Amino acid sequence: MKKNLISQEEMNIWHTWKGSYKTIFGRVVKDLTDKTGLSEGDFGILDRLDQFGSGELRQQELADSMDWDKSRLSHHLTRMEKRGLVRRKPAATDRGVQVILTAAGKTALDEARPVVSAAIKEHFLSLLTEEDVASIGRIGEKVKN
Repeated sequence: MKKNLISQEEMNIWHTWKGSYKTIFGRVVKDLTDKTGLSEGDFGILDRLDQFGSGELRQQELADSMDWDKSRLSHHLTRMEKRGLVRRKPAATDRGVQVILTAAGKTALDEARPVVSAAIKEHFLSLLTEEDVASIGRIGEKVKN
């Protein structure tokens, strides 16, 4: 084996990990979209506005929290504004923009959360033992930083 290369077994573990995540995430997003009409991006924005900002966040903070560039978020917010899920207004203190969760957005989020929870349970948690959950938790803590 060449220096710094991983073994075939280690590479297989890596591919399994990535593939499992993509499969699970794809199934959760499909259920979300099929049952609520919201995209993964819509849900992420609505959820962050509610969780992190009590219904309102600066557009740049929202972009940073989603790891999206400013342009991508701006285009997505424009589509969400047209559907009445969010609105934007100039920030009172500087040239920034505040993104605000509307009543329709809050309703859509409240309706989507049980769908997402059920999808996570169905496509992921129901397949795991208590030991699996504990192991995944430990692995997650090791690699999150």
